[in-house]
Amino acid sequence: MTTGILILLSFLPVLLLVVITYFIGRATRNYSVVDATWSLAFAVQAVFFYLFSSGNPERKALALIMLALWSLRLGFFLTRRIFRHHPHVDSRYVKLKEEYGENYHFRFFLFYMMQAISVSILTIPFVFLVQNPAPIKSIEWAGLILWAAALAGESLSDAQMNKFKSRPENKGKSCNIGLWKYSRHPNYFFEGLIWWGYYLVFLGSGLWWGIYAPLIILHLLLNVTGVPPSEEQAMKNRGEDYRKYQQKTSKFIPWFPKK
Repeated sequence: MTTGILILLSFLPVLLLVVITYFIGRATRNYSVVDATWSLAFAVQAVFFYLFSSGNPERKALALIMLALWSLRLGFFLTRRIFRHHPHVDSRYVKLKEEYGENYHFRFFLFYMMQAISVSILTIPFVFLVQNPAPIKSIEWAGLILWAAALAGESLSDAQMNKFKSRPENKGKSCNIGLWKYSRHPNYFFEGLIWWGYYLVFLGSGLWWGIYAPLIILHLLLNVTGVPPSEEQAMKNRGEDYRKYQQKTSKFIPWFPKK
C-alpha cells in the first residue's frame, strides 16, 4: 500500500469513531466525550499503520507500542473522568454551547470533524515512519527512552492528583504534593515531552519536518485547551489558595518552588 493511500484510508476508522461519539455526546447531552475519543483514536491509527504498512517490522512494532500505549492510557483516564463527573459537563463545553447558540448541535458536529482531522494530521509522520524499511537507528531508541520517562511522569502526576482529590480534607485546596509541588501542570509538561520523544523517532527516518506535531501539541497545551482553561477553572474554584500556589510554583516546566 502506498503512503498516500495509507494516509487516506487510515482516516476512515477515525472518522467513524468520531461520528459514533458525536451521537453518544448528543444523546447524553455531554459533548465533552470527544476528548476521550480524540485520545483513543491514535490507538486506532497505530493498529491500522501496523497492519497495512510495509516498513521494517521492528520499527512498525516500536511505532505501535509508543503511539498505542500513550493513546490508551490517556483515553481511558479521560473516559473515567468524564463519566465519573456525568451529568456535569466540562466548563469548556458549556462555554462552547453558549457561543454556538441555537445551532449548537450542528456546530458541535463540525467541531467533532475537526478533532478527527487533527488526529490524522498529527499522525502523518507516523505513516512515513512505518513505511521505512531501513534498520532502526540509535536516535530512535533515545526517543523511546524519552517517551517512556515522559509517559511515566504523566501517569505519576495524574495518580498524585487523584490521590489528593480523594481526601475530603483537601477540598478547596490546590494540589501541591509530588510533582505538583514543582509545576502547576506537570501532566501537561510530560504530555508535551511525549511528543518530543516521538520526534526523536521521526528523525531516525529523516522526518525532520515532523517537528510540526510536537509544536502543535505544545501550542494547544500552553495556549488553547491545556493550561489556560485549567488555570481559569482553578481560580474560580479555589480563589486565593490557588493564587498563592501560582506565586510559588512554576507554571509549566518543573522547578523548585519559590519561598
